[in-house]
Amino acid sequence: MSATVGLLGAGRMGAGMCAALVRAGHDVLAFDVRAERERDVCAAGARWAPDAPALAGAAGVLVSSLPGSPELTEAMAGLIGELRPGATWIDSTSAAPALAAPLVAAASARGVDCLDAPVGGGPAEAAAGTLRLYVGGSPATLERRRGVLEALGTVEHMGAAGAGYTTKLLVNLLWFGQALATGEAMLLAARSGIDLEVLRLALGRSAAASEFIAHDAARILEGDYLPAFGLDRCCEELDAVVAAARELGVPFELSSEVARAYSRALERYGAVDGELLAVALLEERAGFALRRDEPPAGQG
Repeated sequence: MSATVGLLGAGRMGAGMCAALVRAGHDVLAFDVRAERERDVCAAGARWAPDAPALAGAAGVLVSSLPGSPELTEAMAGLIGELRPGATWIDSTSAAPALAAPLVAAASARGVDCLDAPVGGGPAEAAAGTLRLYVGGSPATLERRRGVLEALGTVEHMGAAGAGYTTKLLVNLLWFGQALATGEAMLLAARSGIDLEVLRLALGRSAAASEFIAHDAARILEGDYLPAFGLDRCCEELDAVVAAARELGVPFELSSEVARAYSRALERYGAVDGELLAVALLEERAGFALRRDEPPAGQG
């Protein structure tokens, strides 16, 4: 507990992570480019750093929680030189491995240990300390910093540096793909006259059962497109995983179509919040919504 934990980014996810770290007994120093975040940070029991370089220089462990790869690159490019040799940098951003790799190399050259630990879960899980952390990096570094990681949630060591980033992209890819497949199945079922709640429950007991069917499909029926995450960020992550597949020569036809579907939704709706807006575009193309209170065109 002796090392100060520096938290770079106190937004949707970072604010909850800050509270979880403090609750676990860590000395937390935080900074965000939005000065108004200071009030929430201090209310959680953490201290506020005057600027990002001061944060990086004071941290024995720096945890970065940033919106995506562009913000990570911009922020950390100027902070690597501020990190102390012997410190540890843990990045929880859902970043593209290829973009993060030069930052990790530069930090390692300074004698800084690095872990990529992108997280699964939303703001509620961040605040509760129940995130899922997909960690890439040295097992020795992970064990040395396990107390910080486990304050945030459950830890799954995926392999060497970059493995955590890749795993998180794959998790999201499969979730986005299930969202589209479920949306299409529900549209066909509705047009066929099947009650969608009856269908959802039946699917949950079938060979098609999944976490998405169990926990997220009901959101579609409520007209909830999950506004906790931006559509542009969904596309950023999908583009990154498709690019990685292309670079490694892996066939990726179905997944590439998922990326194209989300890109079409971004073109239609813009960079707004909503992880399920690709399903909204399917509904628009079908001419009816799947909400319980809106029957399919030509029915009801």
